[in-house]
Amino acid sequence: MGLSLRWRAAVLTVFIFCAFSAVWELSVGGRGEATNMSPEYAALMGATAKGASAMPGPLKVGGQIWEHVLNPFYDKGPNDKGVGIQLGYSIARVAVGFLLAVLTAVPLGFLIGMSPLFYKALDPFIQVLKPVSPLAWMPLALYTIKDSVISSVFVIYICSVWPMLINTAFGVASVRREWLNVARTLEVGRMRTALRVILPAAAPTIMTGMRISIGIAWLVIVAAEMLVGGTGIGYFVWNEWNNLSITNVIAAIVFIGLIGMLLDQVLAFFTKLVTYVE
Repeated sequence: MGLSLRWRAAVLTVFIFCAFSAVWELSVGGRGEATNMSPEYAALMGATAKGASAMPGPLKVGGQIWEHVLNPFYDKGPNDKGVGIQLGYSIARVAVGFLLAVLTAVPLGFLIGMSPLFYKALDPFIQVLKPVSPLAWMPLALYTIKDSVISSVFVIYICSVWPMLINTAFGVASVRREWLNVARTLEVGRMRTALRVILPAAAPTIMTGMRISIGIAWLVIVAAEMLVGGTGIGYFVWNEWNNLSITNVIAAIVFIGLIGMLLDQVLAFFTKLVTYVE
């Protein structure tokens, strides 16, 4: 039954994709080339009167994506690098910021979850800082750090901390009292209780927080790189927009979505590994 449902879902997914592609192709197919347009109309359609096409169709975008796949790591100068190189820069920044957030949020979340005193003391700071947009920290980071790469990592760190911190604290505080009472009855030390009882019980919730954080981090890095420039998939999108290459912009959006899905699936896999059935 499960396999049958999986196949039916796959067929429906393919059908939706084909239908969407067909509607897209039909909606842009009649526009022609920008050379047949007036300059005013070409500008309105996001094209130039020098021969650039209007909004590209799925076939043209697919061809451009395939070109990127065939040669993803070329380097022809600061403003002309392969999409593989740009994605590599972005993934590296996200990985560093995310790892630093893990090293901060998980221990602090344990402390907050295990101590009502620390929870009440730190909760006002968390509630004030959590709603602040990560990009609001970028000007301050650029002013104090004076390095665009480190500033981007800092923004990733800021946006990744809060979901992990809150989920870790919630998971630790939600561990069953009877399990803790058994550990206390057996005179198990606090450190061993934290590692052998609390951590396994809270692990699914902690991993869920990490999964949320990686999605937010990948979302934010694109906007951050648009602001600071230089390298990264966000800069690639902005640079291609400045070049009026809508085909490359859409291709980059596809790559961003695929990498985001891959990161989410990796953490979803680890979440299943630490999830237990009662």
